[in-house]
Order: sequence, then structure tokens, then C-alpha cells
Amino acid sequence: MTHGIGGLGPGERPNIILIMTDQQRFDSIAALGAGWMHTPNLDRLVREGASFENCFVNSPVCVTARASLFAGKYPHKTGVFHNFQPWQPTWVQWLADAGYHCVNIGKMHINPYQAMGGFHQRFVVENKDRPLFLDEHPRAFYDEWDKALKSHNIVKPSRYNRYAEDPDGYEKAIGCFLWDDDEQLHSDFFVGNTVKWWLDDRSAEAPLFLQIGFPGPHPPYDPSPRFLAMYEDADIPVPRPTEAELERQPRAQAALRQNMIDFNFDSIRWRHLPPPDDLLKIRRHYAANVSMIDEKIGEIIAALGRNGYLENSIVIFTSDHADALGDHGHIQKWTMYDTVLRVPLVFWAPGLDLKPATVATPMELMDVAPTILEACGVDVPGDWDARSLWPTLVDGTPPGDGVVYAELARDHIQTGAEFIVMRRDRDWKIVWYAGEDDGELYDLQADPDERDNLWFDPRHAQRRDRWIDEIRDRSVLGMLKGRHVTLPKPQQPMPTTSGPTGKQPAT
Repeated sequence: MTHGIGGLGPGERPNIILIMTDQQRFDSIAALGAGWMHTPNLDRLVREGASFENCFVNSPVCVTARASLFAGKYPHKTGVFHNFQPWQPTWVQWLADAGYHCVNIGKMHINPYQAMGGFHQRFVVENKDRPLFLDEHPRAFYDEWDKALKSHNIVKPSRYNRYAEDPDGYEKAIGCFLWDDDEQLHSDFFVGNTVKWWLDDRSAEAPLFLQIGFPGPHPPYDPSPRFLAMYEDADIPVPRPTEAELERQPRAQAALRQNMIDFNFDSIRWRHLPPPDDLLKIRRHYAANVSMIDEKIGEIIAALGRNGYLENSIVIFTSDHADALGDHGHIQKWTMYDTVLRVPLVFWAPGLDLKPATVATPMELMDVAPTILEACGVDVPGDWDARSLWPTLVDGTPPGDGVVYAELARDHIQTGAEFIVMRRDRDWKIVWYAGEDDGELYDLQADPDERDNLWFDPRHAQRRDRWIDEIRDRSVLGMLKGRHVTLPKPQQPMPTTSGPTGKQPAT
């Protein structure tokens, strides 16, 4: 049963095209209010589709967020808390069992990388900055992009060779580099081109589930010159965090910022409160990365059209989490601010009768999972936390109650707290740090940018304590169960940087 989707013939099931970027902010698409962006193809999806303007991920960590999406449950139920844990999707196999041909091209972040995860075919492309030292840790392996670069005699850029070639330039780059090799071999172009080749080369004898995983705009921020030129004079908003704002943040955030300063995560040599010019440079490179992906999405849509897929397909566009890009003094993820948790989510089906809409009610990324299953006529498990968006897509019914949660555990980067849980509704956000006496509380109506932390404000103590009790009751016991795991330790010697502590970069 496919819920009587208009535009499908009797017994026909829709193709599902799930396009995911890595680390893309909500305010990175022109049609979503980012007037400085060049994103004509994503703009089309937003204008013609159903756009969920307050989609929040269930964890600000790649694998943890993806595990919730592909299992329909919160992290404290999946048991997946960090990027090194083995995991595989659940419902991809269910689609395969129901007769779907399931293909992944690009990033899925399954662990181990080469596991099939229910897909019939996988063309794996992982992190842009992942080193190739095979004895560094058990997860290192050559993906499809690595092989392509090798076949073209191109040395894969990474924090290792970038630093070795130009230590001073590396320090000043703050993660911003130009891709000056063949543009078609950039990781995002490679994924997009592989998708086009696959679509043009096969026959559509079965309904298709195609997951497309772009590695960008995850750092390093590495656009080709053509795309960076688009933003040479762009007036991109730049944050202005202050020492006073940082002092109001929980201690765990100070530890996170220091780790980012001490270590070269993903080729970013972070600094304490970088000046506006540096933040503008980061945001221009980031925007250019998004525009590269946008161009390939346009080409993928064209390939879907010329191969007869568009008239009976649901195209879903989203990301696994976002990037602070200097907001609140932070870079990348591992915090619970909206600029990290809020991602674009668009459903677009030009040949089917889905309701174009702009949906403001807060909802969660994992809600995509039951929505796909319902569209494909596959039963949704009764024990899932995720809630289907199908009523919203067909008749505009608001999704859920507007309350969303995210969870984060200690790992090798977020070392300051054992567990962090966020609860958010339309008006308020609370972030609870287990075992700590500080936290975060924001009045989102009065303070939408989350700069005035009310955690210790006695006027809101009752509200704060009520939500702490709710958070503890719903998640802590589940998070404690099976929590302790061993992180792999890097074995490959790494170059010493000239940072203030003299520490070495870590993976």
C-alpha cells in the first residue's frame, strides 16, 4: 500500500531519491532566505516542494545522526554515540526485501565503511580529509574517490601533506583551501558524476531507492576557483562572538573550543575568536562548496528526467547536521546551537500529487524514515521514535507536537561532558549536561540567536528543573546502557604544529 499517491498507476510504487550532504546549514540556500547564495537547483526544489524550515537532527555528530535516521530511534536507543562505532542501517534492507533496488553512491558513514547495509550496490566515498595511512587505525581504507585520484596520479590533499608543504600557509588557512586539480575529480563532483553515469547506464526494471551522499560542504572547505569566484564580493553575514558570550557558556564548550585549537580536525587550525575577515573567508569557501553541490544536483535531476524517473519519484534533500562556522566562537559541530542542529529538508515530487508547502513546525530528521516506508508500502515498526511526515505532505497536517530532542556523548573531540541532551520547542531550548552544574537555557522568542544563557537565572529555575526531570526520565537510563566503548588510537606519527600548546593533530 502506497497511501494512494496521486500520479502512480495501480500497484506502482514511487522511486525514492535521498540526497544528503554532510554538514550543511539551513541558511545556505537562497530560497530559504540566504540571499547571498548561488543555489538555483536547490531553490527550485524549495519553491516546488514541501520545505520543512525547522528540521533538527538528533545528534550533532555524523554517524550518530545518520544512525538515528536509518533506525528511526534516538541515540539512547540505537546505542550509537560517536563516529567510530560499528553500525548499519535497518530499513534499507526492508526496502530491498519489498522489491526495491537499493543503491548508495557517496557518503553513508556506515561502519565498517565497506559493509553493504542492505544496499544491493555501494560506491563508497567518505571523508575528504581521511588519511591513507593504512596502519593509522582499523577504519582506514581506499574508497572509490581514493582509487580515482590514484588512477590520475593525484595525491589526495590532507592535513598531513598540506602542512608538510606549507606550514605557515596551513596555519593561516583555517581549513580554507582551493581545489586546483581537475575540477571533475573534486569529491563532490566525483560523486555527482558517478550518479549520472549510474543512472544513464542502467535500466529501470524495479523501483529504485537511491541514496546520494555528498562529502561536502564538510571541511576542509575546498571549492574549485570557479565557484569561489562567485563569492569574491558576496556580503555574507559574519558572527561577532565576544568574550562575554563565551564566559556564559558551559565548561564543556570551553574544552571543545580548546580541542579545536590544539588539534587539526579536518585540516582546520582553529583559533580563539578569529577576526571577522577570517570568518568571512571560511563562509565564502563554505558557500562555494555548497554551490558546487548545487550544480551537480541540477545535473542529477536532468539525468533522472532523461531516464524516466522523475514522473514517479520522490526526491528528498537534507543533511546530517550543520556547521557553526564561527557562531558562538565554535567551528564544525558537537554543540546544541540551532546553527549546528538545524538543516534543510525538502521533499520534491514533480510528477506526483504531494502538497507544496512551507512547514514551520519543529520536527526531527529521523522522521524522514517512516515517511519513506509509508510511501513505499512498508510497515513502520511500532517501537520507533520517529513520526511520519506523510500527513503533512498530502494534506498539510502539522508534523507532531513541535518538541524535538538531540543527544551527544563524550568522544575524542567533545571531551568535556559524559552526556548532553537538548530539548527544544517553538519558544524554549534547554541543554542538560549530565553530572554538571551548568547548562544552557534560552528564551527563543526574545533571544533567537541563543546568546543570553538563562541557566542560572532564578526567574526560570522552575522551568529549567521541570525540563531536567523530563530529560532524565526519558533518556538517561537508555544512554547509560552499553555506553562504554573503546576508541581507536592513532598510530601513525603526525606532524607537530606551531600551535600554542605544541600538541599534535589528531584524526
